[in-house]
Amino acid sequence: MIAQSYNVIGVMSGTSLDGIDLVHVNLKYSSGWSFEILHHECVEYEQSWANRLQGGIDLYESILQLLNKDYTTYLAAVCNDFIKSNSIENLIAICSHGHTISHDPENGHTLQIGNLPELATLTNQRIVCDFRVQDVAMGGQGAPLVPIGDRLLFSNNDYCLNLGGFANVSFENNGNRLAYDLCAVNVVLNHYALKLGKKYDDNGAFAKAGTPQSSILKQLADLPFYKQPAPKSLGIEWVNEYVFPILDTIEDPLNVIATYTHHVAKIISESLPANSKVIVTGGGAYNSYLLELINTQRSTLLELPEPAIIDMKEAIIFALLGVLRLRNENNCISSVTGASRDHSSGKIYTP
Repeated sequence: MIAQSYNVIGVMSGTSLDGIDLVHVNLKYSSGWSFEILHHECVEYEQSWANRLQGGIDLYESILQLLNKDYTTYLAAVCNDFIKSNSIENLIAICSHGHTISHDPENGHTLQIGNLPELATLTNQRIVCDFRVQDVAMGGQGAPLVPIGDRLLFSNNDYCLNLGGFANVSFENNGNRLAYDLCAVNVVLNHYALKLGKKYDDNGAFAKAGTPQSSILKQLADLPFYKQPAPKSLGIEWVNEYVFPILDTIEDPLNVIATYTHHVAKIISESLPANSKVIVTGGGAYNSYLLELINTQRSTLLELPEPAIIDMKEAIIFALLGVLRLRNENNCISSVTGASRDHSSGKIYTP
């Protein structure tokens, strides 16, 4: 079989608001999928943008539409700068996740902004985007979507664990790919780190300095989400309604971060069988104290890939989702999301 090669850019903005991840990747199919990272960059959000995105969930529809338009224009400029600075040519497509403002699949709703048709015009590139909406319309959670890439690109691991704004896990079970969100992570930890003047808890230093509160740990562990069967997914709505009200009863932010870090470690360790091989990616992979706590509670083989993969795995996989969409091949797995069937999701815009 002649290898089929795809020169694409994957773009991802996560709920932790670290920034926009861009990866220029060559995806190749020859009896199986492989990838080569050519260029990558994370463009940090200025505080004004972080504030606008964080407050998006509370906006009236007309103001939200303006935010969507402004963010699409901003995202196009970021993509154009990335293409120009790296002298990238002959792209097949830009495959963009957009930024999640709200996610409520139980009520048939999910919204990722930055996915307007103008993105194609402003970049002068073919765009594949807005991957979640179709899955929700088909009765699915619209998340997580990354497991198709875990299956096709990272199958030499028992489990794929992503520690981003939320933690999710992906694995094979009797020929079916299963995946689901475990708990909120950086969307909570970063929120309280900001109260201490930092964007995040560097290597868990704040968590080490604080004291976990046992009564709060019990309240968190008793949240109904943890007892729900998969498929299931989380959004900032859940954090606002259930997590922050519990944690805000603790006065010292150090103790909040310590308590929540221990909670995250407990939830994750209980989800990973002992002695399983686990690849860990996402910003939380750099939180050495969190990983130490996970290993303390459950002996697992936590493996950290090269930094480019830790940082860019989701962007790489959204590049793959876009290519699969262009090939009219399934990129959403019903065993993961709970949709009525496997399907090929994503909107395609041309300049």
